[in-house]
Amino acid sequence: MVKGKKISIEFLLITIALLFLGAMIYMPLLALLAEVVQGGWDVIVKTWHDRNFQSAVLLTILTAGIAVPLNTIFGLCTAWVLVRQRFPGRALVMTILDLPFSISPVVVGLMLVLLYGKHGWLGQIFDRFNIPIVFNLPGMVLATIFVSLPFVAREVMPILEEVGTAEEEAAKTLGASGWQTFWLVTVPNIKWGILYGVLLTNARAMGEFGAVSVLSGNILGKTQTLPLFIEEVYTNYQTGEAFAASLVLAMLALVTLVLKEWLSQKTGSGHRRIH
Repeated sequence: MVKGKKISIEFLLITIALLFLGAMIYMPLLALLAEVVQGGWDVIVKTWHDRNFQSAVLLTILTAGIAVPLNTIFGLCTAWVLVRQRFPGRALVMTILDLPFSISPVVVGLMLVLLYGKHGWLGQIFDRFNIPIVFNLPGMVLATIFVSLPFVAREVMPILEEVGTAEEEAAKTLGASGWQTFWLVTVPNIKWGILYGVLLTNARAMGEFGAVSVLSGNILGKTQTLPLFIEEVYTNYQTGEAFAASLVLAMLALVTLVLKEWLSQKTGSGHRRIH
């Protein structure tokens, strides 16, 4: 009787989970695909040959291509310092690290405008050297870095805490340098945390809208990323083009997942994620 009850509860929970995933993820994706197909391949081809669309795709890839490596380096350094070192203000640094999770992206954009705008504290310095930040690529990259900042650090920190320092101390005892210990001992132990952090950072960078919208000025064909392009054409009642562009953004996300699985196979089957 107890066993039958347990099976019923498990079946109920699985059903609820599948229904929720279906309503939140699978059905919206299917609806997007259906709208794209219904619009016809002519609309898709026309959108993909649009220079403004191509510019948006390239700018999205470029922005993510700059932000992701920088946040990966920062995340690794921050995770190592916060886990391996004890210093005054450590708790404050950990709290500030989570700030991008709690602040609205639009507010982030406004803060960066106040700081890097023409009359901002730092913007005046850059303006003297004729280096435009706001409404240009540097501002968009800054906004993307800010909103995707914590992912690598937050994925790596729990793993560093779990693996401990025994292997690193043993390597140093055997004569390994700091860099050798880091690359040959620490990195292999935290590779899955790095991988998931990079994937989450990339996904966040490619899909960011609010902060980038404020910093970019949303100039068609110049400072418009793919999410901004989709919003632009949709508000102009070009729904076919909006759905076609959305399909590309979804495909970029799918490529990210496929890359993750490929890396999983290349680096071994001992995949486990630690929180």
